[in-house]
Amino acid sequence: MELIQYLQSSALAWLTVILLLGLMVGSFLNVVIYRLPLMMQREWQAECAALNGEEATFEADRFNLSVPRSRCPHCQHAITAVENIPIVSYLFLGGKCRACRAPISLRYPLIEALTGIMSALVAWHFGVSWVCAGALLLTWSLIALTFIDVDQQLLPDKITLPLVWLGLLFNLFGVFTDLSSSVIGAIAGYLSLWSIYHLFRLVTGKEGMGYGDFKLLAALGAWLGWQYLPMIVLLSSLVGAVVGITLVLLKQHQREIPIPFGPYLAAAGWIALIWGETLNRAYLSSAGLG
Repeated sequence: MELIQYLQSSALAWLTVILLLGLMVGSFLNVVIYRLPLMMQREWQAECAALNGEEATFEADRFNLSVPRSRCPHCQHAITAVENIPIVSYLFLGGKCRACRAPISLRYPLIEALTGIMSALVAWHFGVSWVCAGALLLTWSLIALTFIDVDQQLLPDKITLPLVWLGLLFNLFGVFTDLSSSVIGAIAGYLSLWSIYHLFRLVTGKEGMGYGDFKLLAALGAWLGWQYLPMIVLLSSLVGAVVGITLVLLKQHQREIPIPFGPYLAAAGWIALIWGETLNRAYLSSAGLG
């Protein structure tokens, strides 16, 4: 209790604690982003082998988020705890493996820094509260989903579905919105993109997005309520269209290769989490409704 009272009385201490926590979580998210798709792939292969009456060529349960230890992809050097300190280890090692001196991707410290900064922004906005705890969980999940979708064009059910239930659980106690708005948000979030998907496929014969996008918007609706869904869809669509057109014009992306929509939904959802009320009020005011 004394610690909580101290953090409530000292904004600097509170932000510092959450920043450091965010950096550590960012290091863990790097593991999730890399390993979770591989874990899912191994599970699918094991299931296919079982259906065919064959034995899997690997032990799926021996590859998870904690086993085996992280290793250098070039020389298989096991990463020690000292070499795994967020950002600091990368700078100390000069961005290279300690054993073979192969370069380490800059993305690892960038994700750590991004997670730390976004966590500190959440802490600054919400203060010491249950709202902040929930917002941090949502923020970390959105970061993981964003980079998995960028890499694999996949939004894993193992993250999106628990997010839906967590949003409903938090709002059972009215943390972010009332329960009815949360339930309607989950339903409307899923069905809105589901309807667009099937209409687009009916008209063009092509699939415009994946089912993971439906589940992610359902999760955002469950956390924030149905009132924020129009803003999230509008923001994500605008940003996605601008980025997609820009990449095609700059010839950095071929037209026939799909662009993942999940990162734009995640970004729009996080903006709505932090500034949604302000943006909604400004829109209603400009429309003469506020």
